[in-house]
Amino acid sequence: MTGVQEVAGEEAAPGAENVRERRLHPVTPLRRAWAPVAVLVGLAVHDPSGTQRRVSELPVTQILAGIAVVLLGGALYGFMSWWFTHFAVTDTELRIRTGLIFRRTAHIRLDRLQAVDLTQPLAARIAGVSKLKLDVVGAEKKDELAYLGQEEASVLRAELLARAAGFAPDAAREVGEAPVNNLVHVQPRMLAISLLLTGTTWGMLVATLVVPPFLWFATHNLWTVLATGLPMLGGAFASSVGRFIAEYDWKVGESPDGLRIDHGLLDKAHETVPPGRVQTVRVVEPWLWRRRGWVRIELDVAGSSNGVLVPVAPREVADSVIARILPGVRVPAAAELIRPPARAAWCLPVWWKGYGLAVTDTVFAARHGLLRRRLSLVPHAKVQSVRLTQGPWERFKGVADVQVDTGANKTVTARLRPAGEAVALLSAQAERSRTGRRTARPDRWMA
Repeated sequence: MTGVQEVAGEEAAPGAENVRERRLHPVTPLRRAWAPVAVLVGLAVHDPSGTQRRVSELPVTQILAGIAVVLLGGALYGFMSWWFTHFAVTDTELRIRTGLIFRRTAHIRLDRLQAVDLTQPLAARIAGVSKLKLDVVGAEKKDELAYLGQEEASVLRAELLARAAGFAPDAAREVGEAPVNNLVHVQPRMLAISLLLTGTTWGMLVATLVVPPFLWFATHNLWTVLATGLPMLGGAFASSVGRFIAEYDWKVGESPDGLRIDHGLLDKAHETVPPGRVQTVRVVEPWLWRRRGWVRIELDVAGSSNGVLVPVAPREVADSVIARILPGVRVPAAAELIRPPARAAWCLPVWWKGYGLAVTDTVFAARHGLLRRRLSLVPHAKVQSVRLTQGPWERFKGVADVQVDTGANKTVTARLRPAGEAVALLSAQAERSRTGRRTARPDRWMA
């Protein structure tokens, strides 16, 4: 059972006559107006020579008339999509109604909301509007309201978060934005240095400089070089400059409705992470960061796409943030992690040294990776199932893998454990999970 119900066609919800429906911001038609133009551009790119030949045969007046029709059609399409889109907040739900011929009504239960993110792409910032994205428990994709005026979006976001936290309708409108206690602010200089010390960035740049010239000398085919080089260049940009732009001015704050994350240089994003919905926390430590003592914190959140908590921070700062999102949890030190036995080298030469395991009273902690270490912390209460796997060669060498599944449909694996230890861990972890769920905090909010 999800928090979103979709109803096609006309329907009358109870109490609908007492609900004031609202429209999106008047600039919203521009968001959809380009769709017909994009279709024509796609057709032209599909057959460029044929398109060029047909266009060259047309007189200038027909070409201008065609352009006018496309622009007017796009404008009409954008206007109609805006005109027939309404939303309303009732005592129990947020209702979004769209469609001219095929009507779609989304009923988003307020008690199932787990996050309301506010984003501002560069063009939206210039126009003074914002987009609201709604994370709902059990929904596979986010519903959104695009676009609203900046002030209206902030007020609506605060009201929805207050309602989801349990405030009554009248009180929620008066509560306003919850106060924020700032925890982390990543300075641009630290972010830039961390990207320069990331092996992925340099690997993509080197590949972009080496592979296209090699293909040119091997094939002398420009299209082959472009088809290979452009995606590689895009990957190099995304892993360096793109990440810097997206993670610029990263701030993490604590508020009664969850952890607030603000970031972005061109596109501004204001996200909310309900700590109770966090299933796994990963402490990522690239090789070139270790001398500086820096780490990256990533998350698996049930029903949400929010995946990064802190892009880079000193380890002691990272540990303090993890303690806020997972109360009572202490990140195990490297010396506390137990490596697989030496015989595991026959199953995975060299790389077996990168694995480790520590089980505390609060978390199942498994590390993997030799150059880029990743320590995954799963609170016992978030473990949905646990299982033991063992291939023929692992069975011969007396080792096995223990896997725990979380509510975010992700799996954390303790690799190459001694077989006897793995069997004992299987049964002990099942009991820890049952005990942890009985004493766990509420799933959605901090208060």
